[in-house]
Amino acid sequence: MGSQSETPNGDRGNLPVLFFDIDNCLYPKSTKVHDLMADLIDQYFAKHLGVNEEEAIRLHKEYYQNYGLAIEGLVRHHQIDPLEYNAKVDDALPLENIIKPNPQLRKMLEDIDTTKVRLWLLTNAYITHGKRVVKLLGIDDLFEGLTFCDYSKIPIICKPHQDMYAKAMKEAGVERPEDCYFVDDSYGNCVGAQKLGWTAAHLVEEGLKVPKTPASQHQIRHLEEMRNIFPQFFKSSS
Repeated sequence: MGSQSETPNGDRGNLPVLFFDIDNCLYPKSTKVHDLMADLIDQYFAKHLGVNEEEAIRLHKEYYQNYGLAIEGLVRHHQIDPLEYNAKVDDALPLENIIKPNPQLRKMLEDIDTTKVRLWLLTNAYITHGKRVVKLLGIDDLFEGLTFCDYSKIPIICKPHQDMYAKAMKEAGVERPEDCYFVDDSYGNCVGAQKLGWTAAHLVEEGLKVPKTPASQHQIRHLEEMRNIFPQFFKSSS
């Protein structure tokens, strides 16, 4: 994977970019990674803020809704060390026991024609977690770079804040919003991307309730459906 600070060289800089969210997008929600993470976040709130479990869960939910990430509320209101938080939460997840290589996902990504589009990761996680997940899935070599939420910089900027999408465009070396394509399981993140002129696909996993108002231009149940909504990026079946 290219470094997130690399600027693409030559003609490739003129290609559109297809941005992929990582968590609950490249692997299914049913793996329950999010639930394990939520438990660790609640424990962190309870321990470091000295509050009971009920209050920890309430604050976690409030900060997530207000800021897009629980950690931003913690840094903003309680001055906790965000990198220590990352070590105790994201990096403490037993992902090696949960996330396995996914040959079908790899095949779908390999079928994308990288002479027509560039593949980039865009996550609200810190770099350590993002890299760990794609390595465990066996697809880390298929992306040119990774734009992550940098917990070491205050204020913390994450999706769906427009500055996060601007950061992704800058790091991926793409200038025009109409050259940006995006898939994410988060309703708010897809709304945010579309507002900026990106073409977004909201991944609503099978079994989950479809939103009354679509988040963005496309709504899919499975990543394989990207073959249908973005056929221009796939190698021809012939």
